[in-house]
Amino acid sequence: MTTSVPDPYVEFDGHPATGDDLRIPAFAGYGHFTAMQVRDRMVRGLDLHLDRLDSANQELFGSPLGREHVRELIGHALDGARRHDASVRVHGFMPPGSTAPVTMVTVRGPAPGDRTPRSLMSVPFARAVPHIKRPGEFAQIYYGQQARRAGFDDALLTSPGGMVTEGAVTNIGFWDGTAVVWPDAPALEGITMALLESGLARAGRPSLRRGVTLEGLGAYRSAFVSNSQGVAPVHRIDDITFAVDEELMRLLAQAYADAPCERV
Repeated sequence: MTTSVPDPYVEFDGHPATGDDLRIPAFAGYGHFTAMQVRDRMVRGLDLHLDRLDSANQELFGSPLGREHVRELIGHALDGARRHDASVRVHGFMPPGSTAPVTMVTVRGPAPGDRTPRSLMSVPFARAVPHIKRPGEFAQIYYGQQARRAGFDDALLTSPGGMVTEGAVTNIGFWDGTAVVWPDAPALEGITMALLESGLARAGRPSLRRGVTLEGLGAYRSAFVSNSQGVAPVHRIDDITFAVDEELMRLLAQAYADAPCERV
């Protein structure tokens, strides 16, 4: 008889989480993470995820996070969860009173790619230290809930002056009929965003960075959001509507699908 595995399945530094382990994220939220989708033990952009984790660990805690060690921790957690397809997060935390950070790996069921067109409500909020992906972002959760209560799917973050930065949990891109435009503003550069940029360049369709304002949204033909779960079109921001450009979505889907995968 096979014993069921809890969802999410959690490991700390390669062992199943104990109650003491789980007190670390519960009471010491200072940390960082990356989120990825695993299919048949393969991850798109794994090198980028490992680079993100190592860079953040050095910046926050002053110590590197070995790439091969993290790869082994992910594989070990997938084995423990008995999954080949999964949603995986790798977190770095510093336990209170410790001088050595710990690595937490969580494994859940795989997230279905949802390409339903999204609606976004702009909100006046810009994240501090936006280049670090970290847990417990109160404002992003708060504004996301406010947007949903107002009938939107999620929030669009803007800095003073109405400069578009990023979605609450996504990057946002725009299509001007010629090129993909990413807002040139402080934001977390998502792994999927980076994979799309390199994939578009390989296809001879390089993207660019440009300041994007709420007042200037009418200049764009279409928009989309991206995160670890994939790419989805945007059909409305506030009271401005966008057509879903199926040709663009196919181009983005192909750029993402062609991104190199690595085994964990």
